[in-house]
Amino acid sequence: MSDLFKKAISLGVGLTIVSKEKVEKVVEELVKKGELAPSESKALVDRLVERGEEERGMFKSAIHEQVERVLKELKIPVQSDVAELEARIAVLERRVAELEGTPSPEETLPETRTD
Repeated sequence: MSDLFKKAISLGVGLTIVSKEKVEKVVEELVKKGELAPSESKALVDRLVERGEEERGMFKSAIHEQVERVLKELKIPVQSDVAELEARIAVLERRVAELEGTPSPEETLPETRTD
């Protein structure tokens, strides 16, 4: 059983795409073949699913880090950069409107419905 579990764990990233139902089906087949005791099947399924979740989280984190790195290298602004620039523009628009004695763009925009 220990060797079987090690083989299953060595699937690594493969577990990230395997659903719980597929894991249960494979474990059920192992029980039918006599390679796994029925009493161990639930524990194995639980461990494999848990490992799959861990792998999925690590994979997602690694992809996220890679995307952030590439965006940074390409100097592509992220949402927080755009929001910061929008806030700065709004402040400048208000200051210009005050200096010119005209309503700021925010004051001249029609109201938007929120329902």
